[in-house]
Amino acid sequence: MISHKIKDGIVGNINIPADKSISHRSIIIPSISMGISEINNLLMSDDVMHTLNAFKTLGVKIEKSNDKILIYGKGLHSLKKPNKSIYLGNSGTSARLLTGLLASQTFETILEGDHSLSSRPMARIMEPLKLMGAEFENTSGTLPLKIIGKNLNKSTIEIDIPSAQIKSGLILAALNTEGVSQIIEKNITRDHTENMLQAFGADINLEKNNNQTSIFIKGKQELKSNNINVPSDLSSSAFFIIAALINRGSKINLNNININPSRDGILKALKKMGAKISIENKRTVSGEVVADLEVEYSDLVGCELDAEMAKFMIDEYPILSIAAAFAKGTSIFKGLKELKVKESDRLELIRLNLVNCGCDCEVINDDLIIRPSENYFPINNKIRTDFDHRIAMSFAVMGSRINNLVIEDAESINTSFPNFIEKFNYAGGHIL
Repeated sequence: MISHKIKDGIVGNINIPADKSISHRSIIIPSISMGISEINNLLMSDDVMHTLNAFKTLGVKIEKSNDKILIYGKGLHSLKKPNKSIYLGNSGTSARLLTGLLASQTFETILEGDHSLSSRPMARIMEPLKLMGAEFENTSGTLPLKIIGKNLNKSTIEIDIPSAQIKSGLILAALNTEGVSQIIEKNITRDHTENMLQAFGADINLEKNNNQTSIFIKGKQELKSNNINVPSDLSSSAFFIIAALINRGSKINLNNININPSRDGILKALKKMGAKISIENKRTVSGEVVADLEVEYSDLVGCELDAEMAKFMIDEYPILSIAAAFAKGTSIFKGLKELKVKESDRLELIRLNLVNCGCDCEVINDDLIIRPSENYFPINNKIRTDFDHRIAMSFAVMGSRINNLVIEDAESINTSFPNFIEKFNYAGGHIL
C-alpha cells in the first residue's frame, strides 16, 4: 500500500465503523444471557469475526438478519465443549476475555492464535484466574493455551496492570462462581463490560475511591437478553481526526462516536495541542456516552502527557505521534510501557518509522520524545508495521503529508477497519 501526499485536505461527513471493544462484548454477553438479543451496527472486522465464530463453536446460535445480528442465548451454563480448538487470529481481546469465561466452564478448551497473538503475554490473565482456582496446561504463558474448565471460587483480586481485558476476563469468570467476588482495579480502564452487564440485568456494583475502583460481582446469576446499538469507534475516528488536523483546508464531521470517559484521552490530548474539535449532541446510547464531532485543520503545538494519560488512550498513541510530528515544538509522551506488548512493539515501531521519515524521535525508558522537522525527507520510505493495524493506518495518515510512503503488510488493517482505504480516499486521501 502506498500513501501519497494530498493537496486539498480531508473533508465531508465520514461514517466511522463500530467500536471494536464494544462489538466483542456485544457477542460475548448476549451469548451467555437468556433469550434473543438483537445487535445493530456490529463491527465486521477480522478480530470481531473470530469472537463470533468462537461462540458458534461453543454451541451458540448466531444469525445475520439484514444488517442485524441475532444471538440466541441460553444462559451462562449453556456453552458446549467445542469439538476443535478455537482459533482467534490476532485478537488479544478475544483471547483474554474467553480465557476468563471458559475457565469457569466445566469442560476443556484450547485457544490458538496467529504468530503475533501467540507471542503476546497471557500470564497476566492466567495468574489472577489461578487465585480463583482456575487450571491451565501451559508453561510458556502464551497461546496455544489449554483451559481445564472447572468450578471456581469467589475471590478478592487486585489488578495492578491497567488492562480492561484482564479486568473483563476476571468479571466473566466471577459470573459463574458461588457468592460475591471483588475485583480491585488500581488503575482506571475502559468500563464497557460493566456497562453492558448492567444493561443485561447483572448484579454488579462499583465503588470508586480516587483512582481505585472496587467491582463486586454476584455469581450464578441469570442475565436477560437485550438489544444493543454499537456506537462508532473513537480509536478508528482518531485516524480521520488527525488527518484533518494536519492537512490545510480540512473540515470533517463524525457522527455517533463513542466518547466513554474511560477512553476519551485522545480528545483531551488533542485539545491540549490546540486542536479545533467541537463535541456536539452528547447523549447516552445502550449505556455508552456518544456524541457528534466537528474537526478542522489546526496549528498544533507540542505537549507533554504524563503516564496517567496512557490509561485513557493507550491504543491512540501511534496516531497521536503523527499529530506530534507535525506540531510546533517538542512532544513528550510518558509511561508507554504497555505499547510494547500490543500486536507489535508499537513503541519501537513508532520510533523507527518516524526516524525513517526524517523526524527526530527517541525512546528513553518508556517515554516517547518527538521533535518535529520543518521539512520531511524520508531516509527510508518503507514503513515497517509487523502486521500491526494501528501502525499501518497511522503512517498512512502521515503519508498524506509525505509523498510515497510504502506501508508494508497493510492487510492487517482488516483487523479493525476493513474499508479504511476506501473511506480515507473518499474524504480526500490518496492511498493506492
